[in-house]
Formats: sequence, C-alpha cells, structure tokens
Amino acid sequence: MAQQKKGLITRLLEGKERSEEYARSTLPTNRWQLFWDIFKGNFGKIVKVNLLTLLFFIPLILVVVLRVLMAESNGLLYPFGANLGVGYPAAPLQPGLAESLVMSNNFILYIGLVLTAFIAALGLSGGMYVIRNMVWTEGIFVSNDFWRGIRLNYKNALQTCLFFCVVLALCGSMINLADFTIAAGALSTGQTVWMRISQVISYILLLLAAMMSLWMIALGVNYKFKFFAMVRNAFLLTIGTLPQTVFFGVIALIPFALFLLGGSLFTVVAVILVLLFGLAYALLVWLDFAQWVFDKYINPKIEGAKVGRGIYNKDGSPTLTGDDSAAAIEYQRTLLSYGKSKLVARPIKPIDDSLQVYELPAAFTREDLKRLRDSKQNIVEDSEAYAEEHKNDIRYVEYNKQFEEREKALQDEVDKNGKKKKRKPPKLLGQ
Repeated sequence: MAQQKKGLITRLLEGKERSEEYARSTLPTNRWQLFWDIFKGNFGKIVKVNLLTLLFFIPLILVVVLRVLMAESNGLLYPFGANLGVGYPAAPLQPGLAESLVMSNNFILYIGLVLTAFIAALGLSGGMYVIRNMVWTEGIFVSNDFWRGIRLNYKNALQTCLFFCVVLALCGSMINLADFTIAAGALSTGQTVWMRISQVISYILLLLAAMMSLWMIALGVNYKFKFFAMVRNAFLLTIGTLPQTVFFGVIALIPFALFLLGGSLFTVVAVILVLLFGLAYALLVWLDFAQWVFDKYINPKIEGAKVGRGIYNKDGSPTLTGDDSAAAIEYQRTLLSYGKSKLVARPIKPIDDSLQVYELPAAFTREDLKRLRDSKQNIVEDSEAYAEEHKNDIRYVEYNKQFEEREKALQDEVDKNGKKKKRKPPKLLGQ
C-alpha cells in the first residue's frame, strides 16, 4: 500500500514527462521545429555567437558608415544648381557631376570592403561553424568552437567574402558607369537603351552572386570543396532551389531589412536586433534550411554521410516513405552493420511505477515470499503483454524484415551451391 501511494505521488509530481511517448513528442521532427527549439533553448549562446561574429565585422561596418557620411557631405557641399537665397548658384550645373561623385565614393567603398573582408571572414568562419553544430544538435562551447571554426573554415569564408565583394565591385561599377554616361548626354537613344539593359543585367548578376554566396557559406562549413567546385555547386543549388532560396534568404535578412524602412524608430530597432542576434539569426535560418536541402539531395548519395541530423520521427522509428525516408535508411544501415539486436528487434515496455517488486519486511513470512514471487510474475506478464500488443509496430517489423531477407538470401545460396558463401545483404528500402 505504501509503495502504491509512493508511486502515485511520484506520478503526480513528475507528470507525463516520465512517459516514453511524451519524451519523443518534445523532440523536433522537422526543420521548422528545430529552428525554434534552438532559438529559444540556446538564446544566450546565440547572443554570444552574434557578439563574437559582430566584433570582426566592425571594420566592414565602419567602411559602410564612412560611405554614408561621404554621400551626406556631398549633398551639403554640392547643391547641384541650388542657390543661397540671393540668386547666386552654389555650384555650376555640370552634367554627370552627381554621378561621378557617386562613382568615386563607391570605388572607395569597394576597396574598403575587399580589405575588410579578410577580417570579417574570421568572424564569419567561427560563427557559421558554431551555428552549424547547433543545427546538428551537437554539444557546443561557444568560445572554443568559435576559434576552432576559424581554424577549419577561414579559407572558405574568405573565398566567399572575396567572391561577393569582387562581383559587387564589378557590377556596381558597371551600374555607376552607365548612370554617368547617360547623365553626360553623349549617347543616342539606342545606346541609352543598351546602357539600361546592362544595368538590369548587372543587378541580376549581383542578386545571383548574393544567393550563391549564401550557398557557398553552407557548402563550405559542411563539405570540402575547392573554390571553383564550390562556386559551381552553389550556382546549381541556387538555380535548383530558387523559390526556396529567395524565401529563406529574405527571412534570414529581416533584421537588416529594417534599416531600409527609414525613420529613427526602425533604425533603433534594427540596431538593437543586429547587436543582439542579427548575424547569428541569419546564419541559423540559412544553415537550418541548407541542411534540409543537403539531406534531401546530397547526403543520401554520399557514403558515410549522416542524414537527418538534429531531427527525429514522431514515434522514434524509421519511416520508409516520403521525404524523411533518408534518415530512416541511415538509421537502419547503422543497425544492420552491427548485427541484429534483441533490444531493438522486440518491444520493451518503458519503465514506470504501475507495477513494482514487493519489498520484504525485516521479519518476513512465507506469505511475504509468495507476494514477492507474485509481484515478479506480474511484471513479467505485463511486459509480455506489452510486447505482444506492439509486436506489429512498423519499427520492429521493418527492422526484423531486413535480417530475415538477409538470412533467406544466405540460405538460398547454401541450398544452391551446397555450401555457405558470403553474400552482401539486400539493399535497404529506398536506397
């Protein structure tokens, strides 16, 4: 009686968290859930990663701020035909003067971005390595993993930064040159049209390079690629997943988009968000989405690559149909390599307080021994009843089926040749 009361009180205090089904139900089963689980469960670490990453982006930010100040100073020094209120022009009218100033200022910006990219790549390489480990749901130590990420990924991060900066400089210079040439008025109508077309092409190439750079970040932190192979694969992924790439790229850059809305309120909010978690949030969104793409198109084709890192099926068992089958295939391949296990091949009831072994008192009698034997027998019968009830669950049926097929194939080989020969197991479903 005392034991029953103790078990009841324990269940009331601990609730359903002790049950196996509840434990599985709390695990993320898709990438959306994984993102939210990481964001709310590791917010402190995300802030730390963001601050470390942002520290190395300070020179790059200063270059951008300098460019903005130069544009504002040009607006004050060169009114471009305005007057001082007495009819005297502050500056003579010069066709293309404004465009030439923009072009020279942007040239300084591009040089500054290329130079500061060497420093920003340090923060990017460390930040993307820590965030990738979060997406893989691996245990992390922010400081140690950040510096380890720099050692492992700096080259790829630097290549990505320089790739985007060079494309930005080339396309931006073409756009500025076209504006200057058109404003100077030395072109015919047909030439002006071609200049506008070149500007549109430059904008498209710039947008394509931005999306490719995001994929280069994800590829660089997950795989070993040479530069041109990484660029080629980034291009293929960008084109192959263009709608999803645009969508998740926009979602990732939301904190930075607030700067474009204008107004002091949105600027203050954007600064706060960027300082707290802006860069880390962008990396988390993108690498979480990229992992889904890799699990769907790349990892199943690579021998030894793990599929479905960080996510789990709702029932904890492999599901051999649908888009999530790759994780189940990897799960079963691992089990097959170690041989059939009795702990996996049959249902085992989770431990709970519904049945307990009778405790013998200090001075026990024959009746106490009978109660002890009966309590053990009840536990055995309850476990057997649970195993009988769940023996047809898909996790056990599919697991045992793999070994039955392999044993049948081996027996057929023995019957055919009169002696046992080694034979590879049949391919897993969906492989």
